[in-house]
Amino acid sequence: MKKTVYAVLLLLLGGAALLNYYGVENLEAPLPSSQPVSLTPDIYKDLEGYQDILELQNAFVRNARQLKPTVVSINQLVEIPSRKKRLRNGSNWFSNFQGWLSGSLKKKYMVKSLGSGVIYDSRGYILTNHHVIENADEIMVKLMDQREFSARIVGVDPMTDLAVLKIFSFSSFPTPVFGSTENLGVGEWVMAIGNPYGLDGTVTVGIISGTRRSDLGIATFENFLQTDASINPGNSGGPLIDLDGRVVGINTAIAAIGSGVGFAIPVEMATRIADALIDKGTVERGWLGVGIQSLTPELAVSFKVSQDEGVLVNNVDDGAPAQRAGLLLGDIIISFDGQSVPDSKSLQKRVAETRIGKLVPLRIIRDGIHKTVYVEVGRHLS
Repeated sequence: MKKTVYAVLLLLLGGAALLNYYGVENLEAPLPSSQPVSLTPDIYKDLEGYQDILELQNAFVRNARQLKPTVVSINQLVEIPSRKKRLRNGSNWFSNFQGWLSGSLKKKYMVKSLGSGVIYDSRGYILTNHHVIENADEIMVKLMDQREFSARIVGVDPMTDLAVLKIFSFSSFPTPVFGSTENLGVGEWVMAIGNPYGLDGTVTVGIISGTRRSDLGIATFENFLQTDASINPGNSGGPLIDLDGRVVGINTAIAAIGSGVGFAIPVEMATRIADALIDKGTVERGWLGVGIQSLTPELAVSFKVSQDEGVLVNNVDDGAPAQRAGLLLGDIIISFDGQSVPDSKSLQKRVAETRIGKLVPLRIIRDGIHKTVYVEVGRHLS
């Protein structure tokens, strides 16, 4: 009996010793509740450039937090066809009417995501792309706080692929700060916010890859910013933002040639068109009434001029301002209103932005002789 008791005591003492060795003495004391727990040691804080990376990250986070409430999702309400009950022969008119009324009141709708938009004005004006709402009937706008509004179309401008919608509320709406692209350079950081594939408030980051992109076949008047910030279906109409949190463009298109190439309308063009649509419901543009093409070196040789920039007049509309000013086929326009004309796109843009009725000097070359003619800019009928 005593041997058994001794054996049990030795076993208990040995277990206590093992527990003390492997458990109690090796457990760290719990940290006070006021002391934060760091899951990973901050071993990089003293490395050169690390603070710059943190500041860049903080700018992304700040901009996303501030700008997301101003970005909206644009949707279309689509009626779901219902199976109409056939009217039974011999049934009374009241039961037939009751069945028709029941079917009419129980219409079902589905929400189809069209794209994105940005609140342009605290009164509820929303800037987006024309192609986003082009074929939409019932437009529903959803804010980031989940509020939904029925929207009406204020005006559209297919030539720049822009449109303005209007929603109504007794309270004002949040608006972003609109910046400038004048000093925006290739390589600068930008962010795109939108609703690609219906995923509300998606943020992507990249850089400006190029500026003044044209001849893309997206719109009549093109002067796009190029970016590698991911722009996917559903991003159209959303804002492109610089590192200071200012809107510098309206995301518009993806290049068909591959991923990583997206385009945005510069903010200056977007705000000018938006103001015109809000004020007048349409955009007035200058018009000369000529067909033009860029003057290539081959054409310059053919027309016996040494000019390596300018545009060739290849058509003059009957009764147009250009005809009244005396422009002829074969004239070479080298300046418009005192500014040189490097190509047909630049002339088209300058004419469109000129005030209707303004008398503008045109420097031309005709039969090798430099001349100046004056044309009164007309109104483009779009």
